[in-house]
Amino acid sequence: MNMDTRGVTGSAVASSDLVASPALLRKVIFAASLGTLFEWYDFYLYGSLAVFFGGLFFPKGNDTAQLLASLATFGAGFGVRPLGALVFGHIGDLIGRKYTFLITMATMGIATAMVGLLPTYDSFGLLATGLLVGLRLLQGLALGGEYGGAATYVAEHVPDKQRGYYTSFIQTTATLGFFLSMGVIGTTRITLGEAAFKSYGWRIPFLLSFALLAVSVYIRLKMKESPLFAKLKSSGERSKNPLKESFTNPVNLRYVIIALFGATAGQGVVWYTGQFYALTFLQSALKIKWSQAYIMVSIALLISTPLFVVFGKLSDRIGRKKIMMTGCILAALTYIPIYMAMKMFSNPRGLPVADPNDIVWPAMVALLTIQMVYVCMVYGPIAAFLVELFPTRIRYTSMSVPYHFGNGWFGGFLPLIATAVTASAWAKSTFGSGSIYTGLLYPIGVCVLTIIVSSLFIRETKDHKIEAVLQR
Repeated sequence: MNMDTRGVTGSAVASSDLVASPALLRKVIFAASLGTLFEWYDFYLYGSLAVFFGGLFFPKGNDTAQLLASLATFGAGFGVRPLGALVFGHIGDLIGRKYTFLITMATMGIATAMVGLLPTYDSFGLLATGLLVGLRLLQGLALGGEYGGAATYVAEHVPDKQRGYYTSFIQTTATLGFFLSMGVIGTTRITLGEAAFKSYGWRIPFLLSFALLAVSVYIRLKMKESPLFAKLKSSGERSKNPLKESFTNPVNLRYVIIALFGATAGQGVVWYTGQFYALTFLQSALKIKWSQAYIMVSIALLISTPLFVVFGKLSDRIGRKKIMMTGCILAALTYIPIYMAMKMFSNPRGLPVADPNDIVWPAMVALLTIQMVYVCMVYGPIAAFLVELFPTRIRYTSMSVPYHFGNGWFGGFLPLIATAVTASAWAKSTFGSGSIYTGLLYPIGVCVLTIIVSSLFIRETKDHKIEAVLQR
């Protein structure tokens, strides 16, 4: 049941015959990356404010319950991402990549901007909570269709031997979007002050999405359809039912399932541990001031972001699997020591509010950066890996589903699951003061699962031709 090139045969047209010129490649990568960056910015605004939003949209009286409710709403957007992958992947394989991710972009931008117009719980009670959840669901639906379209669009323009390198630029957009969201929020809070930010200033980063949406749509409207899909369309070989072909064909379905458990599940938890859970942990468990936590994470992001491209390019030489699995192995082995060290270098006395004099900044930044190096290792090659598994006629649908199950469910619910485990009576009674680390058992367990499945069922994909078709 090993996945290898014996299940793939070449088609009449090699992707290298349709490779775009260098100038067009730059435009393609810029258009896809910029639009995806803005979508991640929109989606991560809420994640960056998850701790803060507990008091705005949820009943007061229990800080832990507010935080969990806020994280659950954040997770709700991830919960519907696989549905967005099914809906928009199907459309993308039917009508094309370009127009589908224009739809997803518009949906994301409008939903995000509308969050900036919402009434709070104090004004509208549970209706405000319901509206917020509804908009998060729309965001998740849109994001479920965006990533697969952007990654497929870029991959179908580039040379086979440089696919890891070129698609890795798409991978940087998630981190850059997260970084941009933190930068905008931090600047707004500092400029307006805490009182004004809590009153109305929190709306400004969301309303900014209107401007970002206009720029993104303008740029993407100027782009043409991918050459592989255009040729597929002109030859009359498009799939008539991408959903059926993706999930009722046993060979393709097996690839989808193995891609989920052998790659994207582990990649998802490593990513969300390094970027989201770390930020939540700094504020909720270590009691570090939000501004200090944001600065720490931002510095680590700046240091590590170029490594997405480094590992993407390296995967063209040594393979996708080796790099991704090394990231999962290192994460599983070192997460608990890293988080124990974070406590030692920030709030060793367990104070209700961390004393700034106790924080060893170089050590904290280094520990956060190590986690983000793992993120770059698992995430840099993943787009190339996924597009290499599936044929053009069903690629958008087939690659989007395992990606968004892995990232949306395994990764997206990680902050909620890890925080809930940490706050549980079981953790406190079993581990005492060490209970703050129990949430890490979840990402470690998923990483171990991914390592096992990958070692048993996945072989290297870097030499696959993306215009190849699965044998039926």
